Amino acid sequence: MQPRHPVPAEAPAPADAPAGPPADGAPVDHAVGLAHFNSLPFAAAEAAFLECCGSLRWAHRMAAHRPYPDLGALLAASDEAGYDLAPGDIAEALAAEPAPCLHHDAPRAAHLALRAAHAAYESRFGHTFVICLDAYTPDQHVDQVLAGIRVRMEHEVDEERAVTAEELRRLARSRIVELMTAGPRQER
Repeated sequence: MQPRHPVPAEAPAPADAPAGPPADGAPVDHAVGLAHFNSLPFAAAEAAFLECCGSLRWAHRMAAHRPYPDLGALLAASDEAGYDLAPGDIAEALAAEPAPCLHHDAPRAAHLALRAAHAAYESRFGHTFVICLDAYTPDQHVDQVLAGIRVRMEHEVDEERAVTAEELRRLARSRIVELMTAGPRQER
């Protein structure tokens, strides 16, 4: 997961804690990451949640409702907190979102097309375009972002506001799963 905000230092991880998801595709046990996360100081948990969704109200609520018994409960709480966000909270979360971008080695034309599409979207709706790309392989991302912008440019403002809020919830869920999969951080 790419950090979007500085995260305070956490308690050191046990030496035998997993550093991340297994490379062999084996099922991931989120229990270690969840147990560690539930034991973090409030400020560290809140900062980690801010990496998942840039709304301080959402992150505060998520950190305050710990401990979570399992990943399903954590994701359900994330959805509930996401549905309760006021327009100002959504604007705050959107302001923290980076625009989807390309690898620097992508063709210049692709960078220009993506930059132009983002500019048109932001001009129409007043915020960064967000989309959860979990269902796609990295080589499909640019096509999905461009197609998503093209389709969503046709939305009315209220319809796009609802779609954007849903994409923020999906992104938060995805980032939470990544956070729990990564488990405790290893000190370097």
